[in-house]
Amino acid sequence: MCPNCRAFIEITDRICPYCNAQLGPRAVDLRASQLAASLLPRANLTSSIILTINVAFFLLELVVNSQVAGQSLFSGFADIGMNTIVLLGCKIPHSEWWRLLTAGFLHAGFIHLAMNSYGLFILVSEVEQFYGTSRLIVAYLFSIFAGFFLSALWSPGTASLGASTAVFGMIGIMLAMGVRRRSDPLVQAVRAHYTQYVIFGLIFSLLGRIDMAAHIGGFIGGFVVGGVAGLPGLPNSPREQFWRVLAGLAILITLYAFFLDYLSYRILLRQL
Repeated sequence: MCPNCRAFIEITDRICPYCNAQLGPRAVDLRASQLAASLLPRANLTSSIILTINVAFFLLELVVNSQVAGQSLFSGFADIGMNTIVLLGCKIPHSEWWRLLTAGFLHAGFIHLAMNSYGLFILVSEVEQFYGTSRLIVAYLFSIFAGFFLSALWSPGTASLGASTAVFGMIGIMLAMGVRRRSDPLVQAVRAHYTQYVIFGLIFSLLGRIDMAAHIGGFIGGFVVGGVAGLPGLPNSPREQFWRVLAGLAILITLYAFFLDYLSYRILLRQL
């Protein structure tokens, strides 16, 4: 029914044939678009960069896996071989310290990559809106290190990898907002929302070959950064400059970790 002249019209009409009124989308179409928007992540530049880095490393894993295993390029699409992930920097028993960072950029297969990427696409954008880019970078990298550090203490005899430590770190930093601003209604709503993420995430961690210690450590790492950093203040204040410097330092340490990993890769490759 046309909302202007009340005449009966076709459901596909966008202009009323009787009064020429412009017609908006149907309520069912609006609900469908809202449902799609809730399922599809809203990426920003930072989350796109993180996704690109993770995909680039996965492509590298496929190339190395095909060379090590002597199989086709996509032979490791479902499951990357153990030799490959050890070569490229997963957390392993008695591992070097840099593997506690490099492991967070590697994945065991495409499904593993896709699940973590979807979570990061949503969470990274939301964390950056509240905390800014500098705190996001520090929390992201520190949660990876904290996650695999706890994993090394908890289960030193197993290999581990994946960006899920950072996923839990993003949840942790969002829940940390309640430490300083308990009475803020927005913070209360955010805390309730992300508490659900923690519950579902920990339940999911009990299924299959999932490193529970790495998830818990990543959550603690993000929560600590959020509790210490707090929300951003004036853009050019000394406090904000400190976090920009700290973010730059975290990136440099990560790059150095990958440099050490590259040297280790060359040594281990000769031993195969």
